Amino acid sequence: MEISTSQSTKIRIAMLVLFSLFLLRAFAQKTVTSAQIMKDIREGKDITYENVTISGDLDFTYMADKMPDLPKKSKWWNNGGNNTVEESIDVMISFRNCTFKDDVLAYIHDDRSGYTFIADFDKNVTFKSCEFQQNAMFKYSDFDGRADFSNTKFQRETTFKYAEFDEKADFSNTFFEDDATFKYAQFDEGVSFKSAIFEESWNIKYMKARGDFDISGLEVRDDIDAKYTKINGESFTSYLINNRN
Repeated sequence: MEISTSQSTKIRIAMLVLFSLFLLRAFAQKTVTSAQIMKDIREGKDITYENVTISGDLDFTYMADKMPDLPKKSKWWNNGGNNTVEESIDVMISFRNCTFKDDVLAYIHDDRSGYTFIADFDKNVTFKSCEFQQNAMFKYSDFDGRADFSNTKFQRETTFKYAEFDEKADFSNTFFEDDATFKYAQFDEGVSFKSAIFEESWNIKYMKARGDFDISGLEVRDDIDAKYTKINGESFTSYLINNRN
């Protein structure tokens, strides 16, 4: 059966329209809102994303939801109360090759109310081959499962100060564009900073690490503050001397 020129043209147009719709749909799927992720966590759903862009502040502490029900500062202060409000994230978190356009927050101190909001992670956490374009705040966070931040780029303020890692943590091949602090951080089952690059300073003052401590290929382009740091009971300097290749 022969197809006329007009029919052939119509078929090509239809195919182009279908292809365009496919591209538009694929493009729409590449952007996910932080609100949707936070909603899914609240509903107990594991979070698994790959090759997407996340827009909006991703607040694991749920500060905005909790603030209206909290006592005013004067009340908890006068009664000797605690100003720390903790959130337990009890689902698996996995982001691979994702871009975070806005802040990722597991720590917020609200100056107006005086409250400090913290998020702890009960299961495995993965931010592998990701890009944090704004602040990444994990101060005081407890990571009960594995924590994988390998091959990830941190472009703005980054803190893991006071963070505790119960299982091995992976920061290999990470790139920190600004100052990064792991001050008072604790690694119970080892940590890898293999081939990590710190564009500015690396603050590991008072940090404690047990188990395998891999810093082969590490590059710090400003300074390292390792005062009182303990690696398997040794000072940071002693560890470097005793583990030279």
